[in-house]
Amino acid sequence: MEKSLIYDSMQYETMKSNEIDFTFESKNFSSIFGLYLFSLGAVFSGYSLYLLLEATESIERKIITWSGQGLFWSLILFFIALFILFIPVEFLNVFKIYNSTFKDLIFNIIYSIGISLLSLVLFQFFINSETLIMNDISSIGKSVSFSGFIAVPLILFLQHTLRGSLNLIDKASYNFTLFVWIVSSQIFL
Repeated sequence: MEKSLIYDSMQYETMKSNEIDFTFESKNFSSIFGLYLFSLGAVFSGYSLYLLLEATESIERKIITWSGQGLFWSLILFFIALFILFIPVEFLNVFKIYNSTFKDLIFNIIYSIGISLLSLVLFQFFINSETLIMNDISSIGKSVSFSGFIAVPLILFLQHTLRGSLNLIDKASYNFTLFVWIVSSQIFL
């Protein structure tokens, strides 16, 4: 009698594991990776504008020592931001968060945390922060990563939960998540 119970429970477990399909979802990955790149590019372009304002002496100088340095770094960061913003538009081409099922929600949260973890390692260990500007670039990358760890999974969960009661969630989920990612990145700076 005991063997049949173990066998029945094992058979039930194998049936349940066959119903759940954990394959790589490229639509979810492209969506979250595009959001990450848009966030990083937006924050880099904002820092580029700040350096330009310092170089033109519109605000008090705190980071740069002379105008040429500020213009140089402002242009470099502007073109880096343009390149980063170019990638999701031209290559990923997914501007919708697929968050309709619980499986999609789990994959979106896993991808958000995974991408943020990889970028955190990149900005923590591979960016040389000898100068104040490079230190700020490293801090920007870390803040976008921390935002992907904390704020984005919460927003994705709230969107999934409120999906039934608010019809606007499906239409504006990508834009709202991007906005929250950028604003929470500013909070972590």
